Amino acid sequence: MQRTDRRTESGASTTVPRPQTTAPQDAITLLKSDHREVESLFDQYQKASSVDQKAELADRICAALRVHTEIEEEMFYPAFLEATDEVEIHHEAEIEHAGAKNLISQLEESGPDDEYFDAKVKVLSEMIRHHVNEEEKPAGMFARAQGSGMDLDALGEQLQERMGELRAEGASRRH
Repeated sequence: MQRTDRRTESGASTTVPRPQTTAPQDAITLLKSDHREVESLFDQYQKASSVDQKAELADRICAALRVHTEIEEEMFYPAFLEATDEVEIHHEAEIEHAGAKNLISQLEESGPDDEYFDAKVKVLSEMIRHHVNEEEKPAGMFARAQGSGMDLDALGEQLQERMGELRAEGASRRH
């Protein structure tokens, strides 16, 4: 939560929480922001030393990727395919998601005591980094979407709304 300074009646300054608002983002900016968040979580996982830290970070990675893959598959990919007819790029992205979701499920079903846990996180990280590179490269999906005439602002608003719903659903399942 962001903070703002306020003056009390005596003239002293006090800091009070201010609700954080999320400005609307176009679809590409939103998805790239998600990419950076997950990359940061993978980096934190690599540096983590305790089993508890690794477990918590792996949970956060899996939750973030579940939401991200869902909004892409549910909304962004169909809009991209309709606007561009880029079947090969679309299909590759879907297959990459299927592989990632398989590893996510394995991680969610196991834990850091699984002797393959670190290896699974590492391979998932490599898969995601490859996928992100494919989407973000100059001739990749995002560049083609930007050149297609897609209404990325409206799609961004829809993606943001759906992300909020999915995050709330995920949070309620974990509690």
